[in-house]
Amino acid sequence: MSWFSRVRNSIPLIAKRDTTPDNLWHKCKACGEMVFAKEFEDNLSVCPKCNYHERIGAAARFAMLFDDKIWEELPAPVVKEDPLKFRDSKKYVDRIKAARAAGTATDALTNALGRIQGHKAVVGVQDFAFMGGSMGMAVGEAFIRGTERAIAEKCPYVIFTAAGGARMQEGILSLMQMPRSTVAISRLHAAGLPYIVVLTDPTTGGVTASYAMLGDIQMAEPNALIGFAGQRVIEQTIREKLPEGFQRSEYLLEHGMLDMVVERKDLRERLGSVIDYLMAAKAAA
Repeated sequence: MSWFSRVRNSIPLIAKRDTTPDNLWHKCKACGEMVFAKEFEDNLSVCPKCNYHERIGAAARFAMLFDDKIWEELPAPVVKEDPLKFRDSKKYVDRIKAARAAGTATDALTNALGRIQGHKAVVGVQDFAFMGGSMGMAVGEAFIRGTERAIAEKCPYVIFTAAGGARMQEGILSLMQMPRSTVAISRLHAAGLPYIVVLTDPTTGGVTASYAMLGDIQMAEPNALIGFAGQRVIEQTIREKLPEGFQRSEYLLEHGMLDMVVERKDLRERLGSVIDYLMAAKAAA
């Protein structure tokens, strides 16, 4: 050990390198800037340098949306796991166990009941961290349960989508969740209740082809990837170069597929205003 190291280690006011917290800084995935983790968290997981909206899970989403950070999480539905006994490089049941061990959710879609600026609402959040937010039987059943609870509570159902599409390990059973969710939305409309969609990064595949594009109001976070097939697949199919920003929320807003693009910090207030307007229209009708 060198003389300098001995002196340095003997002085208590100089922090040793091995005591420095590993989570003190956060590196933005878009611009690469280093941001204090506390500043990043206080900014709702949005980079203060470039405004990149990073992906977040259900608990963080509920905390920023519901009044006083109070909500009731709805029970996760029980469905048959691994109905096809599927295996690729590893067993499907092992993939599910690994996804659950890495987080707190039972599957990719979690529902909660609470109030948004005084208005009761059921909110569903898809977590991309759970197997890419993929839509399987559990997600489809959770979506239906969310709409049923909204009907029982006579309030809107708000869904935050984030998915790579249908869960391939469940085959046709995952694709059947597309018409099932569409029927659930029809029942919500029959009850005269609003269905509001907030598309987050990324929303693709069978989710985009079903409940993600059926909202009475279509919102999205900035620069969210939204589409059905991937850009490379589309270019190879039509043999043309796609425009810059294609499948991003701003492009979709410009071309009439979205009603608004809302920054995360403004979502709670904007949702409160939309719910207030739609529920007032329902009462007047």
